[in-house]
Amino acid sequence: MGLDNASGTFDIGGELTVHRLGFGAMRITGADIIGEPDDVENAKKVLHEAVVHGINLIDTADSYGPAVSERLIGEALAPYPDDLVIATKGGFLRNTSGDWIPRADPDYLRNAVLGSLDRLRVDTIDLYQLHQPDPNPDVPFEESVHALAELQDEGQIRHVGLSNITVGQLDEARDIVDIATVQNRYNVGDRESEAVLDACDDYDIGFIPYFPLGAGDLGDKADDVATVATKHEATPQQIAIAWLLHRSDVMLPIPGTSSVAHLRENIAASHIGLDDEDMARLDE
Repeated sequence: MGLDNASGTFDIGGELTVHRLGFGAMRITGADIIGEPDDVENAKKVLHEAVVHGINLIDTADSYGPAVSERLIGEALAPYPDDLVIATKGGFLRNTSGDWIPRADPDYLRNAVLGSLDRLRVDTIDLYQLHQPDPNPDVPFEESVHALAELQDEGQIRHVGLSNITVGQLDEARDIVDIATVQNRYNVGDRESEAVLDACDDYDIGFIPYFPLGAGDLGDKADDVATVATKHEATPQQIAIAWLLHRSDVMLPIPGTSSVAHLRENIAASHIGLDDEDMARLDE
């Protein structure tokens, strides 16, 4: 079962039309998102399968591996189909212990973009997202955003996105450059970014929920999700994806996996039609 138009489409930045169910490429790396995957050819097969089944939004980051996910995408899929949108992120350093170290000063971001361009084998990155505002008081948020705006003016970035931000930061950034997407943690059991999603709805900005399956933990909603899953003869994970797709027209879920079988299950979720009763149960 392919994706087709089951999930609907969204125009990132008003011009890059993508199916609303994308693929998150964090899990095609090694354990703890460090190093090479155990089976490199399988990782590339998952990427190929995603594209074959109609997914045309793939999200990654330079910190996944680090650098491994981007490189595998470039090796497996470049030159890319005309309609395939590759989104990546910069703003974290990784060390051998697997720590995520925020780093978003302008000089760092400029170098990070150059590395991503090389690994992804492109001249322009379709969507480049600030992975997280730098907590260092010597690196104001607006300086990071200005750096991405300049990279966009220079043609190295086509559209600018943000991740792990507040509504206030979104508004601050929009005064500097057009923001195409926001990527925050959000799923049926974790709605702390509800206000950010509402703002994206208002501004017609794509909202990319990371951890769309809650890493298997849907909290207080787990029982309700299980009940709806039984009704639809689906898995709870499929219902969690279907709920996101029904929640908002700007929602762009990117469930990730290193398994072709799980990828196909995720794609099948885009064909599940939740009715008003289902949504009421999951939203109450």
